[in-house]
Amino acid sequence: MARLVIVSNRVSMPRERLSRAGGLAVALREALNQYGGLWFGWSGETVAEPSNEPRRARQGKVDFAVIDLSPEEHQQFYLEFANSILWPLCHYRLGLIDFRRAAWDGYLAVNDRFAEVLSKLLRPDDIVWVHDYHFIPLAAALRRRGLANKIGFFLHIPFPAPEVLAALPGHERLVRDLCAYDLVGFQTKTDMRALTEYILHEANGQVGDDGHVLAFGRSLRVGAFPIGIDTEDFARLGEQAQNSLDAQRLRDSLGDRKLVLGVDRLDYSKGIPQRFDAFYNMLSKHPEWRGKVTFMQIAPISRGEVTQYRKLRGELDALTGRINGKFAEFDWAPVRYLNKSFPRNQLAAFYRIAAVGLVTPLRDGMNLVAKEYVAAQNPEDPGVLILSRFAGAVREMGGAVIVNPYDPEQVAEALVRALSMPLDERRQRWQYNMDVLRANTITHWRESFLKALQA
Repeated sequence: MARLVIVSNRVSMPRERLSRAGGLAVALREALNQYGGLWFGWSGETVAEPSNEPRRARQGKVDFAVIDLSPEEHQQFYLEFANSILWPLCHYRLGLIDFRRAAWDGYLAVNDRFAEVLSKLLRPDDIVWVHDYHFIPLAAALRRRGLANKIGFFLHIPFPAPEVLAALPGHERLVRDLCAYDLVGFQTKTDMRALTEYILHEANGQVGDDGHVLAFGRSLRVGAFPIGIDTEDFARLGEQAQNSLDAQRLRDSLGDRKLVLGVDRLDYSKGIPQRFDAFYNMLSKHPEWRGKVTFMQIAPISRGEVTQYRKLRGELDALTGRINGKFAEFDWAPVRYLNKSFPRNQLAAFYRIAAVGLVTPLRDGMNLVAKEYVAAQNPEDPGVLILSRFAGAVREMGGAVIVNPYDPEQVAEALVRALSMPLDERRQRWQYNMDVLRANTITHWRESFLKALQA
């Protein structure tokens, strides 16, 4: 295979410990180690006058190259357009969009600058794999510079339906630039159909049964490539972690109480306030569970500079106080709310102990927490996954208890059902989900995408 070039907003540099890196970072690093290649992206730093000369590093067969952003670029490209316009748009939160032309211009300008730097690093036969919504216009910017390389794009978040996308000023330009890629991959067929519907009805393009698309004078393919996890590795991690000091500390603190666990970034798309409401509803309507169950929500802060995220943090602080204030006893607090991140081995221990994994986003591209929770379970005594119907993972995790996160009473009843579920049913549901996870690993996802891109 030709050299692989990966482009992402953040780059997992050689100095970053893979034990703390996410599963995606690990998978991409493994692909580069296998094929040899280059990982290019933003350094995560801002400087007054950023250079177009990237900072370089090398480890084994992998080169790393990063560039800085100026404070203005970071504001317009990252905070305003990517995270205050595209993110709420793709998660169907139109009321949170604050569109400003300067942010749109800044988004395009940063993509153009990345293309200028990257074009000088590319070889004619390189295969380029671009990741996520930050870089939708990147391929078009590279094509304008005469690059004819195979370029693939994978969107990790949902793609909005045409009528939602049309609310974005400049949506035609965004889709036109997306069609500059040779392969556009999505988490689910629903997301894929959202783009093909736009192509058919808004762009007057053509769509074949095999995902072949003709639009804006370009021929490309679209497809669904649901991302997985390293299933066996995480299962081993869960088994090993159950005997760790962290696991013992958590078990000691719970006593004989059951644990309901939520793990999310602090983000309004994750449905965390609705989840707190559901737990409040359960304790109100099912007093027999008071003192017998603890809900622990892990929600490390992300994008703290964005106004909506600051408001969300205050809302969750208030909800925690409300629930604990009403139901707590001198020896029991129903809610543990943690604004901090944990390494993978600690999370695996928490997943293993939890009787219920509560994964209820309002909309999510996939949600790998659901898959990690299942993989970490004890096969002899597995917990129950409660999963939102609006998570991409629901199309694979048929063994989960499926809920509507907008209905707190339904989620409350699902909690009671999960906490009371007989062992045989828990085992059957877990086995169904685990079979899927073993078939569709993150390696399978990576290889299937790259095979389709080369073809």
